[in-house]
Amino acid sequence: MKLTTFNSFGKISISKKAISKVAAVSVMECVGVVGLVSQRSFFKGNVLATNHKGVVVTTLGNDNMKIDVYVIMRHCGVSASAVSESIRQSVKYSVERFSGMMVENVSVHIVDVRV
Repeated sequence: MKLTTFNSFGKISISKKAISKVAAVSVMECVGVVGLVSQRSFFKGNVLATNHKGVVVTTLGNDNMKIDVYVIMRHCGVSASAVSESIRQSVKYSVERFSGMMVENVSVHIVDVRV
């Protein structure tokens, strides 16, 4: 499935897989993140959104999207809320800059903590 937007250059379509890759790279650059975990390994059932290595992109319409990130964090003396906020800001900025579409919400799901 693709996300489509229109601007002065015309119609632009970007696959959800491409957006999830940009988000995944952005997450891995954040301090305190060990890795991403696939949502399907934890939640069995129907997944209505694209799932690519721990990043789920859901289309909300009107050039908006919602992104869920499933991460493994490292216990490195930084609070989980600070790392989560860093992930939210980084993913939102990177995806909006890459796609030109608005990210309405970035949800960070901490699956595991490594010491």
